[in-house]
Amino acid sequence: MEKIATVSIDPRVEDFLKGEPKKLFIGGEFVESLSGRTFNTINPATGERIASVYEADKEDVNRAVEAAERAFKGSWSKVTPSERGRMLWKLADLIEEHAEALAQLETLDNGKPIREARAVDIPLSIDHFRYYAGWATKIAGEVIDNSVGRNMFTYTRREPVGVVGQIIPWNFPLLMATWKLGAALATGNVVILKSAEQTPLSAIYLAKLIQEAGFPEGVVNIITGYGPTAGAAIVQHPRIRKVAFTGSTEVGKLIMQQAAGNLKRVSLELGGKSPNIIFPDADFSKAIPGALMGIFFNQGQVCCAGSRLFVHKKVFDNVLSDMTSYASKLKQGAGMDESTQIGPLVSEEQFSRVSNYLRKGIEEGANPLTGGQPLEGAGYFIPPTIFADVQDHMTIAKEEIFGPVVAAMPFDDEEQIADVIRRANNSEYGLAAGVWTTDVRKAHKVAHALEAGTVWVNCYNALDAAVPFGGYKQSGFGREMGSYALELYTQVKSIWMNLD
Repeated sequence: MEKIATVSIDPRVEDFLKGEPKKLFIGGEFVESLSGRTFNTINPATGERIASVYEADKEDVNRAVEAAERAFKGSWSKVTPSERGRMLWKLADLIEEHAEALAQLETLDNGKPIREARAVDIPLSIDHFRYYAGWATKIAGEVIDNSVGRNMFTYTRREPVGVVGQIIPWNFPLLMATWKLGAALATGNVVILKSAEQTPLSAIYLAKLIQEAGFPEGVVNIITGYGPTAGAAIVQHPRIRKVAFTGSTEVGKLIMQQAAGNLKRVSLELGGKSPNIIFPDADFSKAIPGALMGIFFNQGQVCCAGSRLFVHKKVFDNVLSDMTSYASKLKQGAGMDESTQIGPLVSEEQFSRVSNYLRKGIEEGANPLTGGQPLEGAGYFIPPTIFADVQDHMTIAKEEIFGPVVAAMPFDDEEQIADVIRRANNSEYGLAAGVWTTDVRKAHKVAHALEAGTVWVNCYNALDAAVPFGGYKQSGFGREMGSYALELYTQVKSIWMNLD
């Protein structure tokens, strides 16, 4: 791959990566795993090792739970809501100070273009902690009138759940950590967070900043390891009261089964096969780049990616021609190249998975207008791919690919719009959807009818810490962000006080 204007490695990144394996963060200290086992994290642009990381397992999770419980019952219980808010704000300030180092770690570990890490992952992470810093002092119950009698005083308290387990994915490592930590810490919980084994580095770096921000020992514990060992230990641990997971629907189902053993609370943000609908009255100067960004952002490794593109047949050929022309010109290369617009997939496993979908699409009769074949050479590169001649029943139109692959399909039901809504909803997923039209009445009608947790109208992938995000159907349940996330991490206690 040609490299132009490669980013100079930040000295803080050099210092962080050199030397011994990266350690777990438990009880306010960086420690080796009890087994001493390590694993390598790989640069997806080259396939080469970046660093080695200690591998946590069940015993390390036990150690983290004990540290978290001590903090919850001890030092953290004495911290006022105002102080919690100040710590979260301080953490946001520290992320801002270390923005370039964190952006580079995200790019090295995940493969995403450095321009995206700088413009999206880091600013949204900072904003998220600042948003929940403001909520820390606003967690309140209510006084409730009752029919028992005037001398019976009733009120509620919102209390933290306690020890929370959080398991995050590899597509937005730092941002997903902040999505999980913000509401949990603002509401007074303590956390064991497991990073994805493919992308552990930014979470470990974040642990340094958490330490510097002044959080008491054991309030946040960050471990690195594999799902079947460390992840399963979190889900099954009897003293972890709540599990939050972002990842695949397949793993989400396993988590629900395993969590049933002690009825721990669960929230799941899972997969998607999101429809993106372009009507003939759309503003194509926005719709075409919006549809492209909806599928090619982060190499398509986005749970809400607009991977099913429905375009009215009147404009289908023109829209696809423009999209194909643009996609074929995207600069693909290593994420640390300033000019890169689309990077590699995160891992060899993901590369193989998406490559199989490309083959499956062609075997079933879909026509790749651009892309369609994995790139040869070092790194895990899949070119931006637009499939035409796609039928709703095809594998690439039904299953989540999690790569830069869009299945484009025409529709023709302009008067009633019932058919495209039916097709859009004909999926086991319901995470997000997009609608492109200049007709406000149509926009509302379609948005209300779509079975999705988020509907973007004349935009795509817009996110804000104040706006909830989550899925319908097999895309999960519970909402990240906004005031809605506070429900995930608090439990309500009713108190009756007889004043006689």
